[in-house]
Amino acid sequence: MASFQSLRTQYASLLKRFLSSTKEFEVLATVPPDHSAESETLYVLDSSFNPPTRAHLRIASTALLENPKPRPRLLLLLATQNADKPSKPASFEDRLAMMELFARDLRARLAESPAFAASGLSHAIENLPLVDIGVTRKPYFVDKAAAIEASDSYPVALEQVHLTGYDTLIRIFNPKYYPPTHTLQPLEPFLSKHRLRVTMRPSDEWGGKEEQLGWLEALSRGDRDAEGAQSEWAKRIQLVEGRSPSDPPVSSTLAREALQSDLEDLKRLVPDQVRQFVLSEHPYAGKIKA
Repeated sequence: MASFQSLRTQYASLLKRFLSSTKEFEVLATVPPDHSAESETLYVLDSSFNPPTRAHLRIASTALLENPKPRPRLLLLLATQNADKPSKPASFEDRLAMMELFARDLRARLAESPAFAASGLSHAIENLPLVDIGVTRKPYFVDKAAAIEASDSYPVALEQVHLTGYDTLIRIFNPKYYPPTHTLQPLEPFLSKHRLRVTMRPSDEWGGKEEQLGWLEALSRGDRDAEGAQSEWAKRIQLVEGRSPSDPPVSSTLAREALQSDLEDLKRLVPDQVRQFVLSEHPYAGKIKA
């Protein structure tokens, strides 16, 4: 579609401008383009969005519906340098275009949500969260949060709530990512002001629900203090339920595989506008196994 191609071209231009600048973080676009609204909380969903999935949709929507007043704001954040993953198979401009389409899908889902109506906000479009599409050069969590805070995109006092999975939480608390001392002390500036909302992911690798809750209890007891952590940080971390064990898994990897083997399953894996983009623009054509 011409509109999809135009969106991709727009983000290619915005990304080129960012990469040629010295900025560490920039908001490229806002859905809808409204820069006057003030928020007290910035939810941050940092992912490779390769492509955005219904799992992303659930994580973002449940967080935003949890406390819809005052009007929250969501930042979809893409790192142009990732500590653990290569920048493929989809190009960054394709991913940014899909992030905007995801933002539209998210706002439509929120507007139709019974919980949104029950909050007293009804279906008023002006009360839906604004969604920012942002990029950062920083590969590591702490540096990303600091770059957001140091930018002129948001008020300095704005609280950041980073939406992560349990696997990401474990990486955040891995001292190997904090040279040269390799302690957890670099987390202090973030966890003294901001928060983590962590979706639990019971699995063979990460353990069951009780084990994951136990990780937070151990932090609260001071079991990680010798590594530079602080027991008070546990109060800044919220563990929330993920998908039901009976629900089929959803991931970007499964979405890419569905493009090859089961287009019907793609409906279950990605939101509507993202699916239309993937099928129309073929961002993974010839690259699925890359």
